[in-house]
Amino acid sequence: MLENTTSTTWNCSFCNPTVVGDTLKISLMVLLIVTITVGNIVSLLVFMRTRQLRTSQGFLKTSLALADLAVGLFVIPYSVYKEVIRIVYGLEEGDGHSSRFNSLFPCFIMGPLYAGCTFVSISTIFLLSVERSFAVLRPLHKKMLITRRRTGWFIVFSWVLSFFLAMTPILFGRGITLEYNFCSKMCNYVFITDHPQDASWNIMLIFPVFDFSILGGTFAINFITFAAIRQYCKVRKQLEMDVQSTCSKVSFSDITAAKTIGILTFAFSASFSPIAVFVVGNVLGYPWCEFSFYAFWILTSNSCWNVVIYSVRDLRFRQGVRELFSRQTVKSPTHQQRPPCPAKEDSSSQCVAVLKEIFRPETA
Repeated sequence: MLENTTSTTWNCSFCNPTVVGDTLKISLMVLLIVTITVGNIVSLLVFMRTRQLRTSQGFLKTSLALADLAVGLFVIPYSVYKEVIRIVYGLEEGDGHSSRFNSLFPCFIMGPLYAGCTFVSISTIFLLSVERSFAVLRPLHKKMLITRRRTGWFIVFSWVLSFFLAMTPILFGRGITLEYNFCSKMCNYVFITDHPQDASWNIMLIFPVFDFSILGGTFAINFITFAAIRQYCKVRKQLEMDVQSTCSKVSFSDITAAKTIGILTFAFSASFSPIAVFVVGNVLGYPWCEFSFYAFWILTSNSCWNVVIYSVRDLRFRQGVRELFSRQTVKSPTHQQRPPCPAKEDSSSQCVAVLKEIFRPETA
């Protein structure tokens, strides 16, 4: 009877919906670690090894991949570690040991790191939209306006500004700290007191205000760019591909890249909207425990969507991936139009035969 009772108890604890839900969430986190890390490492290798991608746009995409890779290497593994420790020791929110569990120092690193990488992603997408806008609207001045050195300085500025904004609540906010949240499975900014001051409210609202401002500017720039692309296509159709037309100055790759940046902007906006709603609701006093998990991890999953979008939309990126995983170098479309090597050898052998007949003619 005792053995049957213990067996029944073990089965009930194993089939507990909370344990099953936590196991599924941890499995999702581990899957995100693998996909984000592998995908962005491949992206970095392709951008560094492919000479055609060493452009201003390639530098911006490299910055975006680094921000996504930092999330996959540090932020998500820390959340997995916290969840495993919580399940092993049976910690719950409100327990006596939970305060000690939340007061660990690494959370003061992971919280600003996650927020800073999010700001880097959104500012990099904004810079990508600006770069593609110049390429479409000012195609003749593109190389003069968009240089790799100038792009590098903008990338450094975006990283410094993003992490400064991420540290703003800790540096200038009173009564704001960082702790691991059992609901969102992330290190979040929280108010120490139940009744925060108005200044603390304003500082926490910096995050959604900055994000929505950058997203609004990005959408406006993309709208202008797509309107110009549509006008160019109308001119091209009317003039029937005239070489002297204005549309011929805009290359097909620039138009495709602009559409790719538009898709990146839409994907990031869709993944960021739930977290923006959660931040505003949290400031207003709504906990939204279950919703916070989906909001944070939908935004986190965006770190692996960029690689998927590149693979579908960017032909050069796909060629770089094939070159990376194959020993033979994949020829670009321009190189494929050149005559093969045997043709050169045949022409040279014919020239040698003609010279022999000139200088050493055959005797009858």
